[in-house]
Amino acid sequence: RTERLRWWNSARFGMFVHWGVYSVTGGEFRGHMPPNSAEWMMNRAKISIADYKTENVDKFNPTKFDAQAFVKLAKDAGMKYLVITAKHHDGFAMFHSKCSPYNVVDATPLKRDIMKELAEACREQGIRFGFYYSQCQDWHHPGGMGNNWDKTIRRVSFDRYVREKAVPETRQLLTEYGPIAIFWWDTPRPMSKEAFESLHSVTALQPGIITNDRLGKDDPGDYKTFERNIPKNAPSGENWEVCMPISGSWGYKKSDTDFKSATTLIRNLADIASKGGNYLLNVSPTGDGTLLPEAVERLRAIGKWMKVNGESIYDTTASPFARLVWGRCTKKEDDGETPLYLHVFDWPKERELLVPGLKNAICRAYLLADQTPLETRRQDAGAVIFLPAASPDPINSVVVLKVDGALDIESQLPVPAHDGSLVLSADMAYIHNNEGSRQARVQQREDAPNNIGYWTDANAWVEWSFNVDQPGQYEILAELAVERKSCLL
Repeated sequence: RTERLRWWNSARFGMFVHWGVYSVTGGEFRGHMPPNSAEWMMNRAKISIADYKTENVDKFNPTKFDAQAFVKLAKDAGMKYLVITAKHHDGFAMFHSKCSPYNVVDATPLKRDIMKELAEACREQGIRFGFYYSQCQDWHHPGGMGNNWDKTIRRVSFDRYVREKAVPETRQLLTEYGPIAIFWWDTPRPMSKEAFESLHSVTALQPGIITNDRLGKDDPGDYKTFERNIPKNAPSGENWEVCMPISGSWGYKKSDTDFKSATTLIRNLADIASKGGNYLLNVSPTGDGTLLPEAVERLRAIGKWMKVNGESIYDTTASPFARLVWGRCTKKEDDGETPLYLHVFDWPKERELLVPGLKNAICRAYLLADQTPLETRRQDAGAVIFLPAASPDPINSVVVLKVDGALDIESQLPVPAHDGSLVLSADMAYIHNNEGSRQARVQQREDAPNNIGYWTDANAWVEWSFNVDQPGQYEILAELAVERKSCLL
């Protein structure tokens, strides 16, 4: 497993692509824009299979799609792998499925196998290629989960759906499209042992493949998936990835103008890499097969930054520091000098950058952008780097600090005061919530200390880490706000 994940842990940055027949109307159905992301339009608007075919499938003809140009855009942005929706919940195959005519070649005017074109383009340009596949939800097949509104469906068992469609299609994807680096399952649901095993075993057709954690509720896969939200702290001892749309919707939605800024995206990438994770950034091709100018502009901005600073992202590991007020840190493993990459978001006005708790002897420091050497000094609080007045990059300037030998960093964890008391604030907590959801998070207040609020997930829990010199017994006092005075704790 470690060997299979080696390239993935080095890559750090990939492209997610949500594309389907829903992009024809941009998520709109007969003048109505259903809620949620566009790929959920069939479900949210309760569209029948027949109407979905007439309004979306029969009109899907993205003649402007150019697989080579599309992959080049990902490569130029600094992305090392690409994962695309081979079949989403609507049940439509974006490849030439052999077991169902409900596919892009047989059922649309396009008559082209988009997945084959992308697989070839990725292979030629050195980008690892992966498939997303919705294994449980299928709103078209009578045995698939999710469609409870179309009364014309004559139901069959879920296991039959798995035998007739899900397994044959995943087998085809893993045998006819060359090397597949990732198989990205989605929306795990309870299923029989036979159904689970038949799906799980198919991935063995590609010995080097890695999978995420969404095949079944008890299957950890090879890495953990966080959707939309970046965890405050890295999950301990796990490989993990944040998938996030570049705008608000996963699939192209013409009412969606909520594009994240280049600043946010670049800092997200640094933040995730500093915690040892990967960033799978989603884009949404339109009905004609192109990306909106806003998406292209941001990908090019990321690529421009990565061309200069990619060394601080690729093949790095998590920051050794608990918290840095000015930005983030990534590092590389080295037998001699240990390189630390200091991602400075907030350029200090006093031109002094404190690296807290660092005890190692400093070999050298310089700006990654132009190799300008920087002076340093040691003090009790750590290492200080003297910076020029102007930052090389307004979004994220990278300072390279190379130190001698294995890292020696004084712990920044809280310790008890002289009277033995210890205050553990909300900001210092590690919140264990469901896949990085916002159902338990730090709530900032102007009129009171920060607290852990929005705690609606009964399975979420919180922990604090701190240092003590000797064992002892502690009385724990917690200040809580509850909904009703009668609530029992």
